[in-house]
Amino acid sequence: MTVKVLVVDDSAFFRRRVTEILEDNANIKVIGSANNGEEAVSQSRVLKPDVITMDIEMPVMNGIDAVKAIMSSNPCPILMFSSLTHEGATATLNALEAGAADFLPKKFEDIARNRDEAVKTLQDRVLAIARQPVSRTPARPSPAPAVKKPAERPDEPKTALERIRQRNQELQSQRESDARTAKSAGSLTTNRAYQILAIGTSTGGPVALQKILTQLPANFPYPIVMVQHMPAAFTKAFAQRLNGLCQVNVKEAEDGDVLRAGTAYLAPGGKQLMVEGRPGSARLRVKDDTSGRITYKPSVDLTFASLSKTYMGKVLGVILTGMGADGRDGSRMLKDQGATIWAQDQASCVVYGMPQAVAQAGISTRSISLDDMARMIMKEVGYSGL
Repeated sequence: MTVKVLVVDDSAFFRRRVTEILEDNANIKVIGSANNGEEAVSQSRVLKPDVITMDIEMPVMNGIDAVKAIMSSNPCPILMFSSLTHEGATATLNALEAGAADFLPKKFEDIARNRDEAVKTLQDRVLAIARQPVSRTPARPSPAPAVKKPAERPDEPKTALERIRQRNQELQSQRESDARTAKSAGSLTTNRAYQILAIGTSTGGPVALQKILTQLPANFPYPIVMVQHMPAAFTKAFAQRLNGLCQVNVKEAEDGDVLRAGTAYLAPGGKQLMVEGRPGSARLRVKDDTSGRITYKPSVDLTFASLSKTYMGKVLGVILTGMGADGRDGSRMLKDQGATIWAQDQASCVVYGMPQAVAQAGISTRSISLDDMARMIMKEVGYSGL
């Protein structure tokens, strides 16, 4: 089946370039183009493309607003093109939250090591997201940021006694808040079969991770290690975004970080994340990888393999939506040590590649909908009453 594509960008040169690359594949046909978001919304209604490629910064209507309009009226898989800057990362994450399926750097030299590889990457991404069903996504504001600690007040008390009283009140309020959080999640009896939660994902992962992490309580009993295929410029912004939305702490992993319960560590883009040491005092190692032997940086396989040596079988590993098979070999090593591996089910994946790889290999024991994943994780690690 030929995949029909609508190309949207305010640069005529870039539209031609994308069109030439896509139509070099016999299974892809560009059926139209638009130079701003408003045209894209109109063209999507008329042409009914299988996939839309979308720029973010455009006149009249930007790409984020166009994604919201298209996903609320004529849902279609959308591939965003983004600049590799902090601002570009933030805008791309907004587009993904609005319903876009995936993104690629706008500079093709940033996609891969050479032109042929970059061309194949773009074609493969379009073909992959075209195969997945999409649903109507009503436009909605982002969740309100989680409050991790009392905000500072402008009328700061002046005396030492007043400061002590205020601090005691704040600590009491925080204890009461933590107790309510734990109660709403159910009672906690830590499952001694586990000491860490590990998650690997790629295409569709940012939205999936946000959905899961925002449902975990502040007193989550284990550290969380996350590997998301993402450029180096994006991971810090993504970790900061999650940290503002979640009760658990979220940070971009740094070399030497000691793993702490209730903290989620996101592997930095462009590097490899390894876990070393012993449970209870394990540390993260962030390493450069210039070998060219490993396709993904970060790689789920490498991180999971290191977990199998440090935590043995006391790992709950989860493989979420993504292209390819990264995570299969690392998950196998974990399972050989007695760890538990779950996969996201096909119906809720943006791309059923990575989860399919572990499911078909007989490595995962469950295939779980994204909507149920956080609840199942909570129940598995020891929260009762769910």
